[in-house]
Amino acid sequence: MAKKIFNEIAYFKSHSLNVKTLLITNMLYAMILPVIEIFVGAYIMRNTNAPAYVAIYQLCMYVGVLLSSLLNGFLLVRFKSSHLYAFGIILSTVVMAIMMFIKSIGVTVIGVSGLVLGFSTGFFWTNRYLLTLNATNDGNRNYFFGLESFFFTVWSILIPLVVGGFLVYIRGKWAFGRPLTVNNGYQVVTIVAIVIGIIACIVLSKGKFENPVKNKFLFAKFHLLWRKMLTLAGLKGMVQGFLVTTPAILVMRLVGEEGELGLIQGVAGMLTAILVYVLGRVSKPKHRMPIFGFGLLIFFIGTLFNAILFSATGVIIFIFCKVMFQPIHDLAYFPTMMKTIDKVKEIEKRSEYAYIMSHEVGLFIGRAFGMLLFIALSFLVSEIFALKYALVIVGTIQLLSLPLAKHIVKEIDTKYADA
Repeated sequence: MAKKIFNEIAYFKSHSLNVKTLLITNMLYAMILPVIEIFVGAYIMRNTNAPAYVAIYQLCMYVGVLLSSLLNGFLLVRFKSSHLYAFGIILSTVVMAIMMFIKSIGVTVIGVSGLVLGFSTGFFWTNRYLLTLNATNDGNRNYFFGLESFFFTVWSILIPLVVGGFLVYIRGKWAFGRPLTVNNGYQVVTIVAIVIGIIACIVLSKGKFENPVKNKFLFAKFHLLWRKMLTLAGLKGMVQGFLVTTPAILVMRLVGEEGELGLIQGVAGMLTAILVYVLGRVSKPKHRMPIFGFGLLIFFIGTLFNAILFSATGVIIFIFCKVMFQPIHDLAYFPTMMKTIDKVKEIEKRSEYAYIMSHEVGLFIGRAFGMLLFIALSFLVSEIFALKYALVIVGTIQLLSLPLAKHIVKEIDTKYADA
């Protein structure tokens, strides 16, 4: 076992400086993401007891991501992508800290906080795409996203456990002559997140990144191949947006306590993390579509169990499938997206960022559709109907991703191979 671990470390070291720098930076930021995604929502719920406020916060986050993607394109003229990437990391932790030190939380504060936090994470994701696109190639992207997904998955399990344990531990404790509250615990967590963010930025500064050629990045028309990729992005975003609140509602309605799902999510997450790393390590570009299809099938099966059983057991099976689906899906999706960008930028002679920006638009449209679908079914039919069948509808539509992705890859390898 030790020999295998040392072999994997040696393989990691064999990659270029920029690839190693990005991976280590992303591994560190992966420790912060669970705090942003889970505990900010929990903090809002604790202080407002209003699920609608969480939805408002999430929607504002999506808008912030889209707006920051647009602003980022203009800033790339003056600043390096790596500097904007670091700015996004630090800004996300600072905004989170400010929100958790505010005593009164209302719709305005939540909306502004969500918008600004979306701004910060938007800087992170768009510059992450850009730097990864230029640091990697089609041959090593499976490994890159496999290792990255491994740590994102592991931290998404361990960080909530550690933070949750810390919040329980401080109850009844005293500091500076007064009793500590859960909100004090959240504040300590955000301070630690800021420290981790600073370390991530220091690591990022060790890389030798160059900005791509700076030119126009806003376009209304794209090559047919990229329009197909944008459709694929919309399908991905649809599931992302839909899964923001639905699992939490299912847990509250049918399970009762989120803690009862902790073991299931932990087991599913650890198995998936190992599977994704192995797949990323040994798979080739030709294996992406079987991996992609496997992820889609797992998610679809989970939605069927939820609809048919519609019980605590059904929710547990669905959550198990959801936890497995996301990293497996991303392992195949992002290398396919970047391979498509590599090809269309050659055909259209445009900046990579033109495609990264439009990709965010595609994701946003899909996310909005997913959220609105659930809301519409809840109001027009019933919440029970929406919880039962909206997931099945989304899962069925999502299956269209596989033939579309296969078609895109086939066209790149054949029709546009010499373009």
